Amino acid sequence: MEYVKLGRTGLEVSRICLGCMTYGDPNKGTHAWSLKEEDSRPLLRQAIEAGVNFLDTANTYSNGSSEEIVGRAIKDFSHREDIVLATKVFNRMRPGPNGAGLSRKAIFDEIDNSLRRLGTDYVDLYQIHRWDYTTPIEETLEALHDVVKAGKARYIGASSMYAWQFAKAIYTSRLNGWTEFVSMQDHLNLLYREEEREMLPFCEDQKIAVIPWSPLARGRLTRDWDEATARTQSDEFGKTLYTQALEADRKIVDAVGTVAKARGIPRAQVATAWILQKSAVTAPIVGASKPGHITDAVAALEVKLTPEEIEALESPYVPHGVAGFK
Repeated sequence: MEYVKLGRTGLEVSRICLGCMTYGDPNKGTHAWSLKEEDSRPLLRQAIEAGVNFLDTANTYSNGSSEEIVGRAIKDFSHREDIVLATKVFNRMRPGPNGAGLSRKAIFDEIDNSLRRLGTDYVDLYQIHRWDYTTPIEETLEALHDVVKAGKARYIGASSMYAWQFAKAIYTSRLNGWTEFVSMQDHLNLLYREEEREMLPFCEDQKIAVIPWSPLARGRLTRDWDEATARTQSDEFGKTLYTQALEADRKIVDAVGTVAKARGIPRAQVATAWILQKSAVTAPIVGASKPGHITDAVAALEVKLTPEEIEALESPYVPHGVAGFK
């Protein structure tokens, strides 16, 4: 395993982050494809034993059961101080007023709820899951600063938003002397590269860590174009992400297959290697529902794509509209 600093912080994270949305009670929330605890634990253990020290979850994943499963796995398979644990806040957790969003009340309530489910006194990285258009960013940022000062989070990060919003947040914190975001968890893969226009250059300039979600495009980059899975049929959010440029996307998927065949490696390794070679990227967030998914993610660290291979993978791409947030 390789380890790097998380942006300009001193925190060391594995170059592969394990995305834990896959692990949770399938009867809770909106992820009917998630794995029950007995099926999740072997995968969490495999990742930790492979040297993955960076785990990412969220309060909303399977209505909190993902955090519960991850917290118990850390306790059983590692030492808390050896794990960089990340979770998120924003999405609705209960009906009625103040059950979602990034108000001071919501943040204070949800950090305590997450810590209880995770079975820990603190999280290493506390992230806002999306931009809250109904709450002043100053209120959100000061609340997050106070969460850090209370010792409940070591660092704070953000997820998908417009680059101008992220820049506004960074400089608002800087002007007020508040804790700044140290990471951006954004949507980036061979089928969706719009973040290369503004967000990645901004993060690289400001030395902010980039930890992309869906590096394999919900698995579309790992199989033949027409092959379906149980997740593709039940993943309602995933169905909204890759419908804009089907002809171009298909050419990219085919190119991944061609490079993988020529190298004699799985497609997942090619797609992961591509995102790892992006200079702004710190650690892609890889989901794993089978042991081979973790094996491929780790093996991708050794795959160095040639300029010709990168050109073949990138050249079919066409501009896309915003996908993953609005």
